[in-house]
Amino acid sequence: MGLCRLLIFGALCPQLTISGAKLMELGETVFYWVTLQAVPGSISSSANLLHVRAVGRNDTLHYVWSSIGAPTVLLLYTQSESSALRVNWTKLLSASPAGAIWIEPPGSVVYSTAVVFTKVFEYNGANASALSKGQEEPFYPPYDLAGFSWQSVNCTVNQTALTARFQGVDPGGAFGNGTISFQVTAYEQGGRDGPLPRLLHTANSSKVEFIMDKVAPRGNSSRFMLEVVTVEEKGGRKRLQSVRSIDDEYTPTIFEMAQLVSESRNNSIGPSFFQWKTTAYGSREASRENAIRCRYRPLQTANRTLPGPSIAHAYFGEDLGRSHRIAAINISFGGEDGEVYAEKGYLSWSALLGFGTPPKDAFSPLVVAIVAVALGIPVVLLLAGGLVVLFARRKRHSQYEPIN
Repeated sequence: MGLCRLLIFGALCPQLTISGAKLMELGETVFYWVTLQAVPGSISSSANLLHVRAVGRNDTLHYVWSSIGAPTVLLLYTQSESSALRVNWTKLLSASPAGAIWIEPPGSVVYSTAVVFTKVFEYNGANASALSKGQEEPFYPPYDLAGFSWQSVNCTVNQTALTARFQGVDPGGAFGNGTISFQVTAYEQGGRDGPLPRLLHTANSSKVEFIMDKVAPRGNSSRFMLEVVTVEEKGGRKRLQSVRSIDDEYTPTIFEMAQLVSESRNNSIGPSFFQWKTTAYGSREASRENAIRCRYRPLQTANRTLPGPSIAHAYFGEDLGRSHRIAAINISFGGEDGEVYAEKGYLSWSALLGFGTPPKDAFSPLVVAIVAVALGIPVVLLLAGGLVVLFARRKRHSQYEPIN
């Protein structure tokens, strides 16, 4: 039986030791005993550290989330069931946090990567098709998430649902009463989410939900775009993939899944993935009627840097541009098909991240049964009709008496 713990750390705590989590093979039925533990923090609400762990047979997988600097998640895979996450809070909260987060025993980490949510852009979407064609749109000054003020994550932990939320506001007051949040969900086992977009998840994955609530647009036709930056070891790289399907059973009208997949350095390690469906929603009760079109730009890899500080710098070091491969992608919400955000003042977009091969939707048994019946009935009728005709002909010939 594996073990998974979701641990929440406040700031200015003494040096801490935490264990990590297991990388499970896809297709294996895995169940976790899940607990949540909160450690008291300081008066600095932005100094949040959230650790998701699962210990397995001879290996450990760590997810480390934080809103210190830009919101970031570290994904660390170790080949040791006793590996431990170490945090030096004094150094982590300093201007030079390099080395403030590390794993013991040394050398147990065989793969590491990071996903950083750096900025939210707002632009004039009156001609939204121009953005998809690579044309420039009038952009307002971006919202730098590293400069936001974040509520203590301890107040948002749900021990039953295994969720926690990082909720931030713009200290400059541009949002008014609006907030931006990143809600994290850990999973005990593989399955599928109930609410739309109903992402299929594995036991070795987590979900992040990006939420904009009551953020006042700066224009009548404003659209928003989230910048996501990935950090990969120098020998690896991220690939952007589009997976299309004719089946929209789980997410109506959405036929595309987009994903960033890391190429493993050898057959024994990785890969990791960051996956989302090309839709967002304009209501807490997500439905087809309040769906918001989601687009993504090509992956940018040339001359990329990662502004600091963040826990990525605390773990990988200050000079990330030289020691690691950095890539960025912009994901925009909204298009010509409606002004859902302007009407509702709410936007929610979900993504899945984890280790192993990305989950892939397949036809459900119900759909397979319906297709089988739909194709099978005409075949049965055709065969039955052929047998009836053949029998009738044979009967007619058997009743014929020749004239002598």
